[in-house]
Amino acid sequence: MSSVLSAVTRPRLSRPSWLSPKVFRTEVLAGLVVALALIPEAISFSILAGVDPRVGLFASFTMAVVISICGGRPAMISAATGAIALIVAPLAKEHGLGYLIAAVILGGAIQVLLAVLGVARLMRFIPRSVMVGFVNALAILIFAAQVPYLLGVPWLVYPLVGVALAIMVGLPRLTRAVPAPLVAIVVLTVITVAAHVLVPTVGDQGALPDSLPVFGLPDVPYTLDTLTLIAPYALGVALVGLMESLMTAKLVDDITDTRSNKTRESWGQGVANIVTGFFGGMGGCAMIGQTMINVKASGARTRLSTFLSGVFLLILVVALGDVVAVIPMAALVAVMIIVAVGTFDWHSVAPATLKRMPLGETLVMVTTVGAVLATHNLAIGVIAGVLTAMVIFARRVAHLVEVTSVLDPDESTRIYSVHGELFFASSNDLVFQFDYANDPQNVVIDMTHAHVWDASSVAALDAITTKYAARGKTVEIVELNKRSAAIHGTLAGNLSGGH
Repeated sequence: MSSVLSAVTRPRLSRPSWLSPKVFRTEVLAGLVVALALIPEAISFSILAGVDPRVGLFASFTMAVVISICGGRPAMISAATGAIALIVAPLAKEHGLGYLIAAVILGGAIQVLLAVLGVARLMRFIPRSVMVGFVNALAILIFAAQVPYLLGVPWLVYPLVGVALAIMVGLPRLTRAVPAPLVAIVVLTVITVAAHVLVPTVGDQGALPDSLPVFGLPDVPYTLDTLTLIAPYALGVALVGLMESLMTAKLVDDITDTRSNKTRESWGQGVANIVTGFFGGMGGCAMIGQTMINVKASGARTRLSTFLSGVFLLILVVALGDVVAVIPMAALVAVMIIVAVGTFDWHSVAPATLKRMPLGETLVMVTTVGAVLATHNLAIGVIAGVLTAMVIFARRVAHLVEVTSVLDPDESTRIYSVHGELFFASSNDLVFQFDYANDPQNVVIDMTHAHVWDASSVAALDAITTKYAARGKTVEIVELNKRSAAIHGTLAGNLSGGH
C-alpha cells in the first residue's frame, strides 16, 4: 500500500517537449535549414575578418553547440557574425590569427564577468522604438547583404530566385509538415545539377574544411604587452556580442510569447566564445537572420534545433562537402530575402501608424535605423537610439514640474507648492518660479507632491533659499518624503557654498 501511495505522490518528471514526434521533426528540419544557411554566411564573415573559411565555419559549429546548452534563449542561433568579424579584422590583419583567437577568448571572459555584474538588467532601459528600429535595420541589412549575389551573375540566377521565393510563399499555404526553405533549397539544387546549369554555388564562396576542429591554445606570447594589445578588441567583442545577443533574445521573446533568461544568455555567450577560441574559431554572437529562419520560417522552439544546426553544419562541411558545394547561392539568397521581408516591421512605417505615433518615438526609430545603416554596426545604432530617447525624455519631463502659490490670510506668509520630479533637467527652471522681491517676510515651500532625485535639485533649492536670505526673508522647506529628505539633508548648504 505504501509503495502505491509513494508512486502516486512522487512528482512526475516533465518530458522535454522535443521528444514529441511532431516537435522533434520540426526541430530537426529547422536545424538542417539553418545549417545550410550558415555555411555561406560563415565563409563570408571569415573573408571579412581576413582569415581562412575554416575559422568561421568552426566558430559557427562551436558557438551553436555550446549556446544550445548554456544559453538562456531556446531556439536562438549563435554563430560567427559580421559584427564580430569587423571588430577583429584589423587585429588579424596586423598581428595574425593567434592574436585574434586570444582576443576572442578574453572577450568571452569579459562577457561572463559582465553577466555576473548584472549587465542583462540594462535591457529594461531600451525603449520599444529602439527595438523597432533595431528590427527594421536588421531587415534592411539582411536584404542588402544579398544584393552582391544578384549583381553580375548569369541571368538564370533570377528565375531560380523567383522559383525559390514562390515555393516559400506558396508551400506553407498547402502544408507546414516540411520547412519551405528546405524544400526550396533541395528543388533548386536538383534543378541546377540535373540541368547542368552554371550558376554561383556554395562551393564558389571558399574551400570547405575536411577535418574536425582541434583544441589548442592561441599562439601568442603570454605577456602584458599582448594583453594590452588585445584588450580593446576583446572589449569590443564582448560589448557588441552581448548587445546583439540580448536584443535578438528580446525579439524572439516577443515572437514566441515566452520569456528568456537574459543573465544566463549573457554568460552563455561568454562561455561559447571561450570554447570557440580554444577550438580556433573567430568568435560570434546571436544571428538575427538565422534565428528568424529557425523561429519564424521553420517554427522551431527548443534548444534541439540550435544544437543540431551546429552538428549538421559540421557534418555537411566535413563529410558532405561535395554535396553542399553544389547548392546554388540563388536558393540561400531567396531564403534570406524571405527572412528580411518577414523581419521588417511593416506596421511601424504604415502612414496610419506614423500619423498616430508621437514625433519623438518616430525620431528615435529613424535615428536607430540611420545609425545602423551608416555604420553597419547594430550596437552603435542601439546606443544612438537610446541616447536620442533619453534626450527626448529629458526634454519632455523637464517641463513637468509645476509650482503654484497661495498667500495666507494675514498676508505674512507665501506658501509655494511644488509638483513633479526634480532632477538635473527639470530643476533648472525652478529658481525662476518664485517672486523674491514681492513675497512677504516668510516663505514656505511645500514638497508634498515632489521628489528630489539629485544634487542639481538640492542646488536649486539652495539657490532659492539664498536669494530670499539676501532680501532678509526666511524660507522653510516642508513635507519632503523620506528619500528626498535624506539627500537634501546630506547636501543642502554644501554645494558651492550654497549658491
